[in-house]
Amino acid sequence: MLAEVLSVFEPLDGATVVDCTLGYGGHATELLQRVGPTGRLVGFDLDASNLPDVQEHLSTIGHPFSLHHSNFAAIPTILGEQSIDGADAILADLGMSSMQVDDADRGFSFMREGPLDMRMDRSRGRTASELVMTLSAEELATAFRELGDEPDAERIANAIVAERETTPLERTTQLRELIERASPVKVQFIAGKHNPTARQQQVRPAARVFQSLRILVNRELANLQHLLRMLPHVLKPGGKAVLISFHSGEDRLIKSAFKEGQHKGIYSRIADEPLRPDGEERFVNPRSRSAKLRWAELKK
Repeated sequence: MLAEVLSVFEPLDGATVVDCTLGYGGHATELLQRVGPTGRLVGFDLDASNLPDVQEHLSTIGHPFSLHHSNFAAIPTILGEQSIDGADAILADLGMSSMQVDDADRGFSFMREGPLDMRMDRSRGRTASELVMTLSAEELATAFRELGDEPDAERIANAIVAERETTPLERTTQLRELIERASPVKVQFIAGKHNPTARQQQVRPAARVFQSLRILVNRELANLQHLLRMLPHVLKPGGKAVLISFHSGEDRLIKSAFKEGQHKGIYSRIADEPLRPDGEERFVNPRSRSAKLRWAELKK
């Protein structure tokens, strides 16, 4: 949603911009080009493996920037260390990059054989394997239900607990096969206008469970709540925040925080409705179909 991000943030010449989720630098590149030589980009990413390539690429632009291996919590500290009194624009794209999903060694995808890891920052924290091997059935079911909207949460959680009594769950394919035994993939048949026998496969339960575990492993909702509390303190008056979410729970948190902030007079304007990717972007990148962009402007 690059065009939508830029339309909210413009103008950017001379601005200080914080990119909370660098990824592979797509947004950062465009933002750094627009802030010009008198502006600055400060970038953060939990995945340290992203930083060297982004550093090399942004260096060719020639405008001031700094990159940091950290999550949102470090924003006030880093801005203070650089004598920056606040940001004109803050972006957090909460989605995962396609390259992370496609890297089997990261364990994010149930479609690829790999270690059941799922950590954005591989230097710390518990892996998805450690969580499924230690959490109770009730804790697992709650996560699958609340973070993945999985209707068979209890059945899948009980199957995991039963399986781990005899077999360590350490690989993505192990977990996927277990989930599919506990809750087989269902196919929903939908009659199409031009094809009465057209069928559309429902989202696999494994997709919901893997999403839930990723959110849990990386404490994504807790980190988002921290960012939302921090935004008014790190934005300059009149500064704007743009958050792109891919999960209904994330979007609810963002919507509620921005509405409450506007009611309290913290934000002068917020998005009335979320912006969504256009048809062309959804066609080129099907993973963008669930994206929702919300923005807020700090009161001057």
